[in-house]
Amino acid sequence: MKEHKPTYLNVKDHSVSGEEFQLLHNETLDMLETFPQPQGEKLSEYYKSEDYISHTDAKRNLFEKVYHLVRTISLKRKLKLINSFQSEEKTLLDIGCGTGDFLEIAKNNNWNVVGVEPNDQARAIANSKTNNSVFDIQYLETLKENSFDVITLWHVLEHLPDLEAHVKLFKHLLKPNGILVIAVPNFKSYDAQHYKNFWAAYDVPRHLWHFSKTAIEKLFHEEQLKLVKILPMKFDAYYVSLLSEKYKSGFMNPIKAFWIGWRSNLKGNRTKEYSSHIYVLKSKNN
Repeated sequence: MKEHKPTYLNVKDHSVSGEEFQLLHNETLDMLETFPQPQGEKLSEYYKSEDYISHTDAKRNLFEKVYHLVRTISLKRKLKLINSFQSEEKTLLDIGCGTGDFLEIAKNNNWNVVGVEPNDQARAIANSKTNNSVFDIQYLETLKENSFDVITLWHVLEHLPDLEAHVKLFKHLLKPNGILVIAVPNFKSYDAQHYKNFWAAYDVPRHLWHFSKTAIEKLFHEEQLKLVKILPMKFDAYYVSLLSEKYKSGFMNPIKAFWIGWRSNLKGNRTKEYSSHIYVLKSKNN
């Protein structure tokens, strides 16, 4: 019997089409699913925006300059995280690598890197930074089993169709005792509850899935990937609140956005429900 999934919220695509989508609550996993979900070429149409910031290195305005400043700080923290893992060959796969900044800093710190990125423009920029180590998404299908010590997806899992197939693929590509690192927004956070259908991290229909901590643990448990650590992404509360203010009122309103972001992190200290989380999962040794 097919599970009934009640509507959690109706959300508008604020950045490209203006269309409205439903968020259906998968109560078994405690996860939201965007409905309807565009497929194939139709889905790619929703990414055609000059404002899709992860596909460009542009610094055209104050918002983009601040984004890149924060990204520089975040890159150092990401590198520190993967360097904390015990890995002999230091093989890294970054899925949805954007313009390749994380791969570049990892490569410069003795990691053997491979990236996949579906966007042609972003992939070209990434390849200029990584000696052509970045490929289209279909490249994943050619990779051998047990190839990587670490696989990372920085705000990418929510974009991937056929979620269960991708979870199986990550397990297939990881070495025994390999590490999977996933960063995703958290719809249980204070800023999500505050902004409701204006919360920028819903980003429908580009975000197909919306995760809770329960969802991540259950999804990956079936593939013998054990959740070993959850880390907060505190900058995300401010960034997402800025965009949410823009969607709600027509302008970013940085003072109010900072206040909501600060409150979200403050409440997150108590509830452990931050705007975004990094999940560290370990592949069980088969």
